[in-house]
Formats: sequence, C-alpha cells, structure tokens
Amino acid sequence: MEATPLSAFEPGDRSIGRPPLPPGQALELPGRGTTYVHHVAGPADAPTIILLHGWTVTGALNWFRTFEPLSKKFNVVTLDHRGHGRGIRSQERFRLEDVADDVAALAELLGLDSAIVAGYSMGGTVAQLAARRHPDLVSGLVLSATWSRMPPNRRDTRLLRMAGRAASPTKLLSEQRQLEFIERGYALSSSTPAEDRPQWFVDEVAAAHVPSILEAAGEMARFDSRPWLATLDVPTGVLITTRDTMISPDLQHELASHLPHAQIRHVPTNHDGCVTNPDAFVPGFMELVEAVTRSDRA
Repeated sequence: MEATPLSAFEPGDRSIGRPPLPPGQALELPGRGTTYVHHVAGPADAPTIILLHGWTVTGALNWFRTFEPLSKKFNVVTLDHRGHGRGIRSQERFRLEDVADDVAALAELLGLDSAIVAGYSMGGTVAQLAARRHPDLVSGLVLSATWSRMPPNRRDTRLLRMAGRAASPTKLLSEQRQLEFIERGYALSSSTPAEDRPQWFVDEVAAAHVPSILEAAGEMARFDSRPWLATLDVPTGVLITTRDTMISPDLQHELASHLPHAQIRHVPTNHDGCVTNPDAFVPGFMELVEAVTRSDRA
C-alpha cells in the first residue's frame, strides 16, 4: 500500500474551522452496523495504529493533529465509536465492551493481524478492554488522559452518573436538558467558551445520538480495570495530561501504577490538549507510540 500524500487529504474549510483530513468512508461491520473510518496509509510494511477517540467527539476531531506526523511511520486508522459522530447506531444500550468488539471487527474487516491501539479519555478505557478481550490483535497500548477507575465521591464521577441516569426512558428529559449534561462535561474539560468553538467542532459533536452519549457517560463512571489491568501483557505507554480538569492527574497516575512496566510521559495540557495544545501533546504522544513500537519489535 502506497503512503497517502498530504495532497490527497480532503481540503479544509477555514470558514467552519475544519482542517484538512484524510478521506473518510462508511464501512459495514458484519452483524454490528455501519461505522465511519478515516484511514491514512503510511510507508510500505509500516505497522498500523488504531486511534480511539474520547466521549462525545469523533475520530477526526480527537486525532486530526496526529494524522500527518503518524503517517510518516505508521498506517493510521480511526473510527467513530457507536453512538458518536457517524458511528454505529444500535437499539442496544451502550456498552464499552461492545465498542472494544467493534474495534476488533474493524481490524478483521481491514485484514489487520495486529495493531498498536491508542485511546484518549473514554477511548483509553476501550483500548484497555480491546487488549483484554482481543489479545491477539493488540500488540501495544498507548493510553492518554484516561483512567482505570473513577472514585464514586468525585464531582466528575457524579456528573457522569447523572448523565447516565438521564438516558433512562423513565426520566423523559427534554433534549435541551440532555444536552445540558453534555455541556457541563465540556465545561470541566476545557477553558474554551462554547461561543468560541469552531462550527466544525459543533457539527461533529451534534452528529451523535444523544441517548447513547448519555449511556456512555454512565458506563465511564462504572468502568474499573484494576482487577485485571496488570495482566495485559503488551508494551504500554501512558500519557498524563498534568493540567487536566476532567480526568485529574491523580487518576491517570493511578492507572499507570497498575502498569509497572509502562513508559510514562507528562504533558502540561488540559483535557482538550490533543486539539488545543498540539505543540505539547503531539511530541509526547509520538514518543510513546514509537517507544511502544520498538518494545513490541524487540
């Protein structure tokens, strides 16, 4: 497969703040539904990295800063998770385990025998589950701005649990009230006022299925990988966002403590630093990806 030149990226649109992006396509995952995938071909015989995005956003929105630098050494794949963006729509309740299985189904469809899997925030929980449920696929992990569990008495945990309960049919909350729960999450994770967000950001988020997003919040609050995290026998890197007001650094350090051989990088950004502070985030992330890849090949 030939490398994807930057000239093949879809042109950006400054009027709505959309950057140049690799072409995307809808793909049917057999027996699961239709998701949306961006794929960037790297050099011949390059390893593959699968990028898993965070809560409420999309693969393109979470990772657009990394497509070009990663493609110099890797084949790059990202998808919209179910209920997010143009991801799978399902009548079933949102479960993180199903999202991890979607990742494995996509890898099988693309003919991938193994891949580095990188997860950001909620995507980090999915990456952990993918490594546990599909160990033959995941050759390495890079976990950014994510956690192994959320203590029940914290404000962020309570917010996520409230959002999860808001998805219950018995609550009958208005769409406006549901969106308010999501907006409170953004307020915790970024100092950027709502009115300053680019229209492209707004459009990517608005494409989601709101009840699924709220169900995902409840799943995030319940997630706890501590009983099995240390059993994941793959090279792992942990990127800690040290100014994070959504997933606090102490939770990220707790995750790392259960991975005694993980390589760690600290970057001075808030939770949205993968987008708003690429000069800090991208170099640290790239270092971990390359370190995990070297360890996998050793």
